[in-house]
Amino acid sequence: MMIKKSIDFGNINGISYANGKVTFNKVSMNVYCYVVDGMLVDTGPRSLMKELTPFLLGQDYEQVVITHHHEDHTGCASIIEQQRSVPIYIHQMSVEECKKPAHYPMYRKLFWGKRKPFHARGLDSTISSRTSTWDVIETPGHAEDHIVLLNQQTGQLFTGDLFVQPKTKLILRNESIPTILRSIEKVLTYDFNEMYCCHAGFVKNGREMLQRKRDYLLNLQGQVLRLYEEGYNPRQIHEALFKRKYPITKISFGEWDSLHMVTSILTELAIKK
Repeated sequence: MMIKKSIDFGNINGISYANGKVTFNKVSMNVYCYVVDGMLVDTGPRSLMKELTPFLLGQDYEQVVITHHHEDHTGCASIIEQQRSVPIYIHQMSVEECKKPAHYPMYRKLFWGKRKPFHARGLDSTISSRTSTWDVIETPGHAEDHIVLLNQQTGQLFTGDLFVQPKTKLILRNESIPTILRSIEKVLTYDFNEMYCCHAGFVKNGREMLQRKRDYLLNLQGQVLRLYEEGYNPRQIHEALFKRKYPITKISFGEWDSLHMVTSILTELAIKK
């Protein structure tokens, strides 16, 4: 079983991007890095170091902002630290963790490589680029330290992994659907148009698509709670609502699973009652 890699570079609306893809055992994962107004948003994974280096070292920027600590977003941060004298920012809660070797399952290392330590600074509630001030909005759920970046002047929103797709079918074991919903609702109180996702890429109708994701998750949440009240246990609810099985569930030994969507809803909204 070979690991295949590919990379694509482009520019949209004056924003440069690199889009890398890793394929292993019929499972493909891709990730974006962006450069906007002299600011790099996310660094990409270590596994794509060779492919991403021309972009990361050749682009014109003077600071780096990382949306969260996961290895597909921080993997090349150590290379930037070694090769370019620019500050790297992340949520304050992850500053110390970034200084240490990262620990995560082997399958993730196969896809994304092994993230090496790097030094980062803690983000404030705003950050300034060359011509704009960006709101740093805390959006936990996918990861505790997750943030999104909003330029209220231009309506540009960089969402990290908050969006990804309108109909989420599976999540990591430690993710929380109710928390993700609260984060989406929070972001929707702001005015924005364009959305730049680290996995879906540029989403022109960003507000509409994020609203679709909110509505889908609210409906799912309602279905889960209704079935639980009717006496279904979590696995029975899972079987009733999620018929399709995904290869990543097997490859990840269950770290990625639609069952976690059900259990996160029940843990917060039903079982604790």
